[in-house]
Amino acid sequence: MNEASALFAAGAQAYASYRPQYPAALFDWLARHSPQRQRALDIACGNGQASQPLRRHFAQVLACDASIEQLRAGSDWGGVQVFVADAPALPLPTASLDLIVVAQALHWFANPAFFAEIERLLKPRGLFCAWCYGLMQIDGGLDALIEDLYRNTLAGYWLDGRASVDAGYRDIQLPLARIAVPEMALEASWHFAQLTGYLRTWSAVQLWERQHGRDPVAELTPALQRAWGDVERPRPVRWPLHFLAGIAG
Repeated sequence: MNEASALFAAGAQAYASYRPQYPAALFDWLARHSPQRQRALDIACGNGQASQPLRRHFAQVLACDASIEQLRAGSDWGGVQVFVADAPALPLPTASLDLIVVAQALHWFANPAFFAEIERLLKPRGLFCAWCYGLMQIDGGLDALIEDLYRNTLAGYWLDGRASVDAGYRDIQLPLARIAVPEMALEASWHFAQLTGYLRTWSAVQLWERQHGRDPVAELTPALQRAWGDVERPRPVRWPLHFLAGIAG
C-alpha cells in the first residue's frame, strides 16, 4: 500500500461520513457515452461514492481499492462486486469493460503503467473518465480562510500528485481520444460540523497533525465559526468538477 492509500485507510470512516456526493447528471452522461451498459469499473473506489450510482445504469459494476479499510467503510455495496487491487495491476480480462471511472484519485497513480492497464481493459470505444475537485466555494470570508489553510499552513504536507488537482488534471496526458465533459459541480447544504469534519479528511491535515501533535483544523475553528455565523444554520457549499475523459480505439 502506498502512502496515499495508507492515509485514506486510516481516515476511512471520516471519509465516508464527510465527503460530498457526485451529481446524478454525471452518471447519466457516463452511461450515454459508454459503448454498452454491461460492465463498469470504479478504480480507487474508496467507500463507493461513485460505485453505487453506476448500478442504476450498468448490468455489472466492479469496484476496487488498495485499502481494505476504505472498502469496509462502504455502508451498502448492494450488488457491486468489490475487490482489493492496486490501480496499475487489475485482475480482469482484456477488453472486458465498457466504462472505467476514477473519482478524486487519479492524481495518486497517473503514470504510464496505469494508462497501459486502462487501454488493455477497455472494450473498443470504451470510455475512461476521471474527475477531481479542489477547494470548496461558500463565501468570500470562509473561502479565504480555507485557502490559507490549504496553501500556507499545509504547504509542504500535500503528497506528490496533489498539484494535478490544482491544475484540474490539465497536466495529465491521456493516451486515448479525448472527449469533452459538460461543466458540473458537487453541491451540498452543510452544517458547520460537516465543514470541519470534511477538512479533517484532507491527507495534508493528517500529516500536519502527525508532525506537530496538534490539529490544524481545531486551531482554525474559531475563525471559521466567526465567518460562518450561526453554526446551526446550514450553508450551501459547491465544488466545481474537473474531468479527464477519453475513448479507447
